[in-house]
Parts: sequence; structure tokens; C-alpha cells
Amino acid sequence: MKDDAMFAVLKTGGKQYRVQPGDVLRVEKLAAEAGDRVRFTEILMMGTTIGAPLVSDAGVVAEVIDTIKADKVITFHKRRRKHSSKRTRGHRQQLTLLRVTDLLESGAGSSDVKLAVGARSERRSRVAGDERYAMNKTDQAEMSRRVAEGEAGEKSAEKSNTTMASDVTTESKEA
Repeated sequence: MKDDAMFAVLKTGGKQYRVQPGDVLRVEKLAAEAGDRVRFTEILMMGTTIGAPLVSDAGVVAEVIDTIKADKVITFHKRRRKHSSKRTRGHRQQLTLLRVTDLLESGAGSSDVKLAVGARSERRSRVAGDERYAMNKTDQAEMSRRVAEGEAGEKSAEKSNTTMASDVTTESKEA
């Protein structure tokens, strides 16, 4: 281990890594392609500066080498005695291979390098941002059919909820 070089402790994918420029890491899959440069901003320690809990405006820049899969993990379940049932399943975790290029003690927020985001969290935010459909699946299918046929224009879920609430209040006033 090199003690004389600058190092940082970063957090990604629920794990912490001690990194120096030139290190190669295997981290949980990120939403980035090979050759992309990504920036980590959850820095717990930078050299002698210890964060409380994070070091402000610090960052680590890394280059994505490849997306790989880890070794297969086998899970085997067996019910003993009368049941005589067995189940074997395998799983290969998807990982991103990174090479650390820079440690930024300050100015990481103003850097033009893409922020490192997990692949699953990016997919979740994209689905959550689509407000074109209603909340339940029956209304979603009906609304998408009506939009495709041109019977209805696209509108957000908030507008449709407030319209329904105003309809209910007008009906109660009439009664």
C-alpha cells in the first residue's frame, strides 16, 4: 500500500472504497458506458480531511473501463424429511470496472464530468418522472389507448386529480 500518495475514501453502492489515482475498482453497476468519465461526490475522507459525514465539495473522477459480471453464486434450498423438494438458483452480480483518474479536494460540484449514478436508481427516476398516466394500471391502459387514437390529449396526473376533486365538489353542491 502506498502511504505517501493522496487518497480518498468514497461511498458507492452501499460500500466504501479507499482509492488513489491509478487504482482499478469493481463497483456495483453504474449507468455509464465504457470510456465515460464519472464523478463520485460521496467522499467520506480526503487525505487528512475527515468529513462529518461527507467532505464538502470534494470528488473523485474515474474512467469506466467496462461492465462485467461477478462469479456465479449458487443458492441451494432443500426441505428435509417429507417434502423432498430441492431448488438451485444461480446469480451473477453486474459490476462496473473503473480506473480512478483524479482526486478533487474542492470544485467537484462545478466539474463538467457526469455524476456517477447507479443503474437501478436511474431507471427508477425515469419511471417516476413520467406523469402522463394515471396511478392504477386500468386507467393507464385506457388513457394510453385514448391518447394513441387522438381522443384525448396528454395531461399530467396532478391536473386529472384536481379535476376529479372539483367534479366531486360540484356534485355534492347540486345534491
